[in-house]
Amino acid sequence: MKRLLRRNETLVAITIIGLSLIIGLNNPIFFSVGNLFTLLRSGIVTGIFAMAVLIVLISGGIDVSFTAIAVFALYATVKILKAYAPDASIWLGFCIASFIGLGLGLINAFFIAQFRLSTLIVTLGTLSMFHGFLLFAIGNQIIRDVPPALTAFARSSLMRIPLNRGSANLHPAILITLAAAVVVWLLLNYTMLGRGIYALGGAREAAERAGFNVVRIQYFIYGFVGLLSGIAGMTFGSMARQANPQDIVGMELNVIAAVVLGGAQLTGGRGTVLGALLGVILVVMANNSLILIGVPTVWQRVVIGIIILVGTGIPAIQDRRAGKRTFGLADA
Repeated sequence: MKRLLRRNETLVAITIIGLSLIIGLNNPIFFSVGNLFTLLRSGIVTGIFAMAVLIVLISGGIDVSFTAIAVFALYATVKILKAYAPDASIWLGFCIASFIGLGLGLINAFFIAQFRLSTLIVTLGTLSMFHGFLLFAIGNQIIRDVPPALTAFARSSLMRIPLNRGSANLHPAILITLAAAVVVWLLLNYTMLGRGIYALGGAREAAERAGFNVVRIQYFIYGFVGLLSGIAGMTFGSMARQANPQDIVGMELNVIAAVVLGGAQLTGGRGTVLGALLGVILVVMANNSLILIGVPTVWQRVVIGIIILVGTGIPAIQDRRAGKRTFGLADA
């Protein structure tokens, strides 16, 4: 029982329950089906990004370029569809966006794997490079007349519940987030590649001595991040029914915070899909529901910052105490 309470996922789940009760008791609208579906919709893109960031953090790296990859893939895909296949299926758009994202992710992988450069420095550079190239070479105007397939996807509904005024709709894009979570969970828990990702985050030299091909693992990690980012960008644009080159970029800190809240360590070697999803839920709730209890928008970032500090600080203190206890037993 004590071990369960020490787990970061348990602490985040308790925080979510407590925050839900505080908000719901002050404003019953929070517990409505409509608000639930709104929160789920708000977490779709963040959830996809979180699966990508989770793998990077477990490997001991950090990627801040995924938002630039996402908006690049979205905008380029919409331009391609409008020019060459305006009546194409939405799935063709997702395929193109994921392929573009994969290519951009492999650029990150090349510099990180081949030259052993800092992951933060590389992705900071490519964040500016990808976004700048998009604005000055591909386009910087908002595209609102998107292909019909994107509009149809935005209006689609996985579940529709009638309400007194209108209806509550659950968007089918939630299935994309769930699919990404399942794929990452299977990868990390049931494949040798997943073990290699954890080993790389623990210690690169130890992973190499254990026989893992670190270069190939890094190519996979950042290529996979790019692929998921392309999918997330296309999902965002389809739901918004527009392609805005200024959208998405700026979300990276919230996504990284959500994954770290869920138990992933910035030093690598630790993290779970469940924890990352719980972190996403907590951040989305803080971003979208604090207004229901009268917290002004300008103060929401303060509250989110406090949640992040407390949520990451408690596990760190617990780990430090556990380390001291283990050291003391060893001396004895």
